[in-house]
Amino acid sequence: MASTVLIVDDSLTVRMDLHEAFEQEGFRTVLCAGHAEALAALDREQFDVAVLDVRLPDGDGLDLLRRLRGHRRHADVAVLLLSSEAEVHDRLRGLRTGADEYVGKPYDAGAVVARSRELLHATAPPGDAHRSVLVIDDSLTFREELRRALTAEGYEVFTAASGEEGLRVAAARPPGAIIVDGVLPGIDGATVIRRVRLDAALRNVPCLLLTASDDYTTELQILDAGADAFVRKQEDLAVVLAKLAAVLRKSASALPLPTAGSPLGPAKVLLVDADSAYLEAMSGLLHEDGYEPVLARCADDALAMLAVQPADCTIIDLHLPEIDGRELCDRIRSVPGLRDMPIIVVGVADALLECLAAGADDYVRRADGTGTLRAHIRAHLRRQQLHDENRRIRDELLRREMEAAEERAARKYAEARAQLVEELEWRNKELEAFSGSVSHDLRSPLQTILSYTELVIPEVDPESAQQLRRVYAAAQRMNALVDALLQLARANRGQIRRTRVDVTALAEEVVEELRQRDPVREVAVTVTPGMRAPCDPELVRAVLVNLVGNAWKFTTRASDPAIDIGTAPAGDEVAFYVRDNGAGFPTDQADQLFRPFGRLHDSRDYPGTGIGLTTVQRIIDRHGGRVWAESEPGRGATFAFTLPEP
Repeated sequence: MASTVLIVDDSLTVRMDLHEAFEQEGFRTVLCAGHAEALAALDREQFDVAVLDVRLPDGDGLDLLRRLRGHRRHADVAVLLLSSEAEVHDRLRGLRTGADEYVGKPYDAGAVVARSRELLHATAPPGDAHRSVLVIDDSLTFREELRRALTAEGYEVFTAASGEEGLRVAAARPPGAIIVDGVLPGIDGATVIRRVRLDAALRNVPCLLLTASDDYTTELQILDAGADAFVRKQEDLAVVLAKLAAVLRKSASALPLPTAGSPLGPAKVLLVDADSAYLEAMSGLLHEDGYEPVLARCADDALAMLAVQPADCTIIDLHLPEIDGRELCDRIRSVPGLRDMPIIVVGVADALLECLAAGADDYVRRADGTGTLRAHIRAHLRRQQLHDENRRIRDELLRREMEAAEERAARKYAEARAQLVEELEWRNKELEAFSGSVSHDLRSPLQTILSYTELVIPEVDPESAQQLRRVYAAAQRMNALVDALLQLARANRGQIRRTRVDVTALAEEVVEELRQRDPVREVAVTVTPGMRAPCDPELVRAVLVNLVGNAWKFTTRASDPAIDIGTAPAGDEVAFYVRDNGAGFPTDQADQLFRPFGRLHDSRDYPGTGIGLTTVQRIIDRHGGRVWAESEPGRGATFAFTLPEP
């Protein structure tokens, strides 16, 4: 959907000029001639961009801006203020009121559209920008002939009949290359190229200049203007295509660097001088050079302006009435964000060394004329652009080196991880082999000891029988320990096969087994119905065997033993718990129970292997859950665990 632009200006010429520029770039426009008409449009329409004139016949543009910023639907609209007032305090009022940009009149419609796109964070138009070419020529016949030739080679072609129109088209849609005629109505081709080179968004675009001259001096002037190549008009179009392909090949090999700051629109030059006539004269000359002048009559206005919107270059009068120009230089240089901004001091006497020592980049005597000052401004802006370009190149190279270092580190990490995984798999195979060895090699001698001891006990005297019963009990404990170790090994290996398990049914099975094993005991067991969880049924059954078995064991000395198995909320999860009213333990020592062979009670009172809770923790960890315990001595214990969705 096309973005909508509100254009408010009392001049019909301005409204139609901006309407055509925005409409050509795919925007929808709403035109208003005054304050009241705009207020009605705010309630009626939804806008993405607003271009507001500061001076309106029936109201103030800044008041309209305040209304817009306070409007429920338009508070985030990108706003550009248009004004013929170039004074700093006018800009400050607009920017501080909430404008995103302040554009002085006379304006460049293409730059206004391009800046609006930037504020909207609009993406580049579809297609390969490297294959787009802008042709600037006042001859319709030649433009169409060149368009057909370029289109046949697969280029996307835009055309313009004058240098001014070409710069607007380039600002709105930066091309991959520019072909411009040397002789044009208005500004000539060399001036077009110079202005392209001064635009941060366009300065790397290859430029070919067409010339009808065979003069060697003209060729030097063309190249000095910044052209990448020139083609004589009398030559075949194949030469144009060949030279275009050559400069595009060179352009494609350059680093794709992002442009810092706001590259669209003319460079802003801040003029600080108390002489109104001098400011007006320089303002007109800077407009001719393609810059946007910002006029400040005192140091305070200049500092306030730079704090809100930095300039691309600052020109300071050495003899300001309230502050010396050198002191103003020093104050500007003390601001971190302004240290690289070019500063040129203009004075009557020869004060070059003093001004450079104060932080100025250059000094121009007023007697040398405005032409000298304009040349110095152009030179410093070019140098600053080169400095910015070099800094971006360094930043880009550093970024690429950091990415390469991260890639190398990630590769080394992946290799080390693969090696560890391989070693872990080997260790697991060893553990499986060890488990098999334990199962066969240890169980067989234990069974032999148990069997022969059981046979010999009735045949010996009472004292020897008592000693053999101790041997028999020790063998049984060792057999139970082997079983526990095997269960722990099984909990650590193998894949988890998750299904939707009826945890209630599993708990009831475990309780029934305990009742059959110990039919004499009377234990009140409550199991909450309908408990289900995504888990491995065999592993979770082992969890319940250990937890419910512990609760059964530690309630042997309770007067009315009771066990409760159910669920309870645990933050955003549901926890399963096993609660008893048995012996209990200090809660601050609960972590010891989950360590292998960790015990808090004498084995003679409550026998066990000390492996069961370690097995429980390993199984719950493998399911991605957590397990914990709460208890008080003599008041029972609660063991809880979670089984989250995979």
